[in-house]
Amino acid sequence: MTFVERHGLWSDDQRRQAAEIVRRIEAEGLEVVRFSFPDQHGILRGKTLVAGEAIRVLESGVSVTTTLLAKDTAHRTVFPVFSAGGGFGMAEMQGGGDALMIPAPATFKILPWAEKTGWVLCDLHFADGAPVPFATRNIYRRVLSDLAGRGFDFTAGIEVECHIFRLVDPKMDPAHAGQPGEPPAVALLSPGYQYLTEQRYDLIEPVLEIIRRDVLALGLPLRSVEVEYGPSQCEFTFAPTVGLEPADLMVQFRSAVKQICRRHGFHATFMCRPKLPNLVSSGWHLHQSLRSRETGTNAFASEGSDDLLSETGRRYLAGLLHHARAAAVFTTPTINGYKRLRAYSLAPDRATWARDNRGVMIRVLGSPGDPATRLENRIGEPAANPYLYMASQILSGLDGIDGGREPGPSADTPYEAEASRLPRSLREAVLALEGDSFFREHLGERFIDYLAHIKHAEIDRFESEVSDWEHREYFEVF
Repeated sequence: MTFVERHGLWSDDQRRQAAEIVRRIEAEGLEVVRFSFPDQHGILRGKTLVAGEAIRVLESGVSVTTTLLAKDTAHRTVFPVFSAGGGFGMAEMQGGGDALMIPAPATFKILPWAEKTGWVLCDLHFADGAPVPFATRNIYRRVLSDLAGRGFDFTAGIEVECHIFRLVDPKMDPAHAGQPGEPPAVALLSPGYQYLTEQRYDLIEPVLEIIRRDVLALGLPLRSVEVEYGPSQCEFTFAPTVGLEPADLMVQFRSAVKQICRRHGFHATFMCRPKLPNLVSSGWHLHQSLRSRETGTNAFASEGSDDLLSETGRRYLAGLLHHARAAAVFTTPTINGYKRLRAYSLAPDRATWARDNRGVMIRVLGSPGDPATRLENRIGEPAANPYLYMASQILSGLDGIDGGREPGPSADTPYEAEASRLPRSLREAVLALEGDSFFREHLGERFIDYLAHIKHAEIDRFESEVSDWEHREYFEVF
C-alpha cells in the first residue's frame, strides 16, 4: 500500500490525474520531473527526479528536510533546529527531520523552456500522514474547505506588475556569493513614463513575446500583457480561476517568468521597489468574489437596481477593511513593500473603499446586478505568498459576513478619508498580526508565532545594516 493510499490523501479524480501523469511522462518521453512545494515565502523549492523514479514515487512522496521551513528570505535558518522541538515545539521538526512532498496531480505541467521536463506542485506531509502545519498550501486548502462548507467557492483574478531588465553582469565571482549574495547588474529595456503607449510596448515586445508564448504553453490563463508606467515595468493579467488554482497559478507564473528571462539574458524581479534610479513600485491587485456552490452565481452581485453589492458582498468588503492592518503581513510581507504604500499614489495608505477609484485599498468593480461584480484589493505586493494572501482575504471577508459588519461610506478622496491607517513598516505590520486574536484563532497560535519569528529575524538583519541613507545623513555632519 502506498503512502497516498494508506492515508487517503487523493480523491478518485486525483488518482485518474496521477495515472494521466504517468501516461504523459511515457508518451512525451520526459526525462526528468521537478517536484516543488511553495515555502513560507511563496518561493518554490524541491527536487528533480529522473522519469522512472518520478513514476515510482508518485504515490509515495519525495523526502525533503524540514529545515526548509526554518528559513528567512536570505535562506538563513532562523530557528534552532537542533534544539528540543527544533525551535517549533514539534518533535517532527527537530534535528532537520524529513517531510514528504506529495504531488497535487492536477498541477502537473510540461515545461516549454526546459527540454523533456515535467513539473508538479506538492503538499507537505509528515511520516504519519499529517499535513505539515507550516506549509502554506496546506493552510490555504483548509481555509477553502471551510469556505466550501459555507456553500461558497473563492474566485480570484490576478493582475500583477514586475520589472524586466537586460542582464549586464550576473555577479558570479565567488566574492559575490553570500546570504544574500550580490544582486545582478542590469540595464533598462525601456525608459518608461509613457504608460500604455504602443512605442514603449514595442520596445520590450521581444522579451514579452518569449514570456507570452511559454506561459500560454504552460497552460496558464494569461489574458493580457501590458507596458506599465515605470522604466522596464510591465503588467500581466489572468482570467479568473477558482479555489487553489489562482494561488498555484501565481507561484508558477513568478517562477516561470524568472526562469524564462534568465535563460534569454534578462532579469525579472517581483520585488516591489528596486533600488535603481527613477524606478517606480510594482503592485499585485487581487480581484476576488465568492461563487455559490449551489447555484453557480456570484454572491457579490446585487439583485436590486440601486445597490452596487449584495449584502454578502458588502459585509465581505467590511471584513477586508476591518482586518486590513493585521492582514498586511500576508499581503505585503517584505520590508521593501511598505515603501509603496504612500499617499497620493496608485497605492493605498489606509483601509478605504470606493467604486472604481485607484487610490483606495478596495476598489469595487461592476454595476448593480452585474455577474462580474468583484472587489479588487490593491494593497498587495508582487512578492506576497499567494496562499497566505488569499487565505487572509477569505477569513477576513467571512468574519465581515458573520459579524454583520458594514463598510461605511466610500472614500471618494481616499488620501483624506478618516480611516484606519495601514502599517507603514513591516515591523508595525508584524506587531499588529502578533496582537490580533482573530488570525491567531483561525490560523493557529503556532503558525502566527512561527511567521512572526521569521519576519522579526528578517527585520533584525535589516536594522543591523548601515544604510546609504545613514552614511549620507550622519558621516559628514557629525
